[in-house]
Amino acid sequence: MWYHRLSHLQSRLQDLLRGRVTHWALQQSNFKSLFPLAIHWHHTASKSLNCVWQQHEDHFELQYANNVMRFDYVWLRDHCRSASCYNSKTHQRSLDTASVDLCIQPKTIHLDETTLFFTWPDGHVTRYDLDWLVKNSYEGQKQKVIQPRILWNAEIYQQAQVPAVDFQTFLETKEGLKNFLQNFLLYGIAFVENVPPTQKHTEKVAERISLIRETIYGRMWFFTSDFSRGDTAYTNLALDRHTDTTYFQEPCGIQVFHCLKHEGTGGRTLLVDGFYAAEQVLQKAPEEFELLSKVPLKHEYIENVGECQNHMIGVGPVLNTYPWNKELYLIRFFKGKRNMVNRQWNSSLKPYSLERTLAYYCHIHGTSNEYRKSLI
Repeated sequence: MWYHRLSHLQSRLQDLLRGRVTHWALQQSNFKSLFPLAIHWHHTASKSLNCVWQQHEDHFELQYANNVMRFDYVWLRDHCRSASCYNSKTHQRSLDTASVDLCIQPKTIHLDETTLFFTWPDGHVTRYDLDWLVKNSYEGQKQKVIQPRILWNAEIYQQAQVPAVDFQTFLETKEGLKNFLQNFLLYGIAFVENVPPTQKHTEKVAERISLIRETIYGRMWFFTSDFSRGDTAYTNLALDRHTDTTYFQEPCGIQVFHCLKHEGTGGRTLLVDGFYAAEQVLQKAPEEFELLSKVPLKHEYIENVGECQNHMIGVGPVLNTYPWNKELYLIRFFKGKRNMVNRQWNSSLKPYSLERTLAYYCHIHGTSNEYRKSLI
């Protein structure tokens, strides 16, 4: 629905931009004397376009598409997309940033339709589409969502009736892969059905999604309740809500689980949308959310079983957010793998209270946030 709306708006905008665009400069001699820096005001207006900019001594201020954006001149020169400055085949810059004068200023700036042209002191011309500047400005990034998500509890997910993807369809068709990835990116979980119970076929599923990452356990591995590794997952003890590999400096982003064999009872998988729980914290306890997203914790894994001798430490906050728009992208939450609290925390931050806040919203109203799925 949003795609069609945006396509319609884009089409309307293109139609409007075919109209005449007028521009003029506003100059007031007595206005300049009020400021120690030279500030040039420019304005373009028509039914199709409304663009205003100001030239300051060290930066360029642009008002366009309901945004007020600031660009340092050195940034504008450094990000030039001309053939001599940018390799469009490799998507890499060719210009040596160190060669750009930190005090550089453009000689002239002018607008042609929807493209701004900057002419620099050496005669080089840089051109930027207005929409490209909006997209890549700090102000534009603050409004942009990197990954749209559907936040869910058990009721929401069950009512959505998200379909699983058949194994053969997933492997052999683009549509099957697309459906899987859409489910995964929107909900954070997705299921492939009818996968033969072998490691080989599990590996095919994993490689269809992405590269398989090497870990201290290997690329692909079996685990069962035999305590062959120094981890609770290798016991018959129940695991509470958690995220895995918190002790990695970069925790795994995608995990694939496949039950190859089951004997006895139990084995159901408990799934919780941590992003949904974090959103509840943000809405109802914003100060706690702020601390959970800023204060780093040390997560530690110590293994000393047989030939497996491992000691790994990962440091990071429980909630990881992008600094420019505060969007949540990663959660580190495994109480069993967290190191001693008193080494990292100022007691005034009440660390136990903060962790219990997130745990509470994961488990709020009994099990309403918990989706239980049998992978047997």
